[in-house]
Amino acid sequence: MLKVYAIGDVHASWGSLWRALKATPLIDDQGNPTALMKTGDYQIILTGDLIHPKTLMEYSMMTGIDGFDPENPQHLSSAARSQIRELNRLKRTFDACEGHMHILLGNHDDAALTHKFSLGSGFGTKHNEFDPNKGGREFPEELRTWMESFPREIIVGRTHFGHVGPMPTHAIFDEFFYSTREHKTWWEKSPEWVQMFGYVFGVYGHTVMKEGIHLDPEERFAMIDALETGQILELGFGPDLSQKPEVRILSFKA
Repeated sequence: MLKVYAIGDVHASWGSLWRALKATPLIDDQGNPTALMKTGDYQIILTGDLIHPKTLMEYSMMTGIDGFDPENPQHLSSAARSQIRELNRLKRTFDACEGHMHILLGNHDDAALTHKFSLGSGFGTKHNEFDPNKGGREFPEELRTWMESFPREIIVGRTHFGHVGPMPTHAIFDEFFYSTREHKTWWEKSPEWVQMFGYVFGVYGHTVMKEGIHLDPEERFAMIDALETGQILELGFGPDLSQKPEVRILSFKA
């Protein structure tokens, strides 16, 4: 038997992330893996986008700077330092889990590592804090190496975990990816894609689910970018990993 706890996009909501992790039986109140976690029969998967708060208000709350200005190098430096501190904390827990915690590479993580695209989240929010060409700062080398190692997908039997969706192009964050809305709408317009690509179930983030985790009515996939609603997904696999897992939504105090 294998049990997986899947947690949606973080976007620097570190408090919610730690409450979600501690809501599982795998991370204790000090942020350390429990004995259960170290058995290997339990895994944690994060769908990525660890960084970049979604709103200017969240940047202000994170940095303690009223009227956070995404063009101000001092403000950007503060935002970078705050996130680097939390990333280091998460990495310590990740390392202590000895290969049983997994983090997918999100498009925001990729953009901050490569500087190929300048991203925003609407309402005037620009994510420049890790771009030295725009007044930001680079990741420390150890963090950069860690984040560059994040996989773009994880496959357990015939269950697929991805940041965006089941198509191979959903994991390539290039000009085409940013030129279309398809990566935000596929789950409504083409939900059959999960099975078309040979999976019995899929778990994806990227698209915010404001009402909580969305389970496809035909039980083909779950959209779990719902950390702020206080929900994560539990998947129970039987001896035959090619079969569809049992899925349950777990709630925690966000």
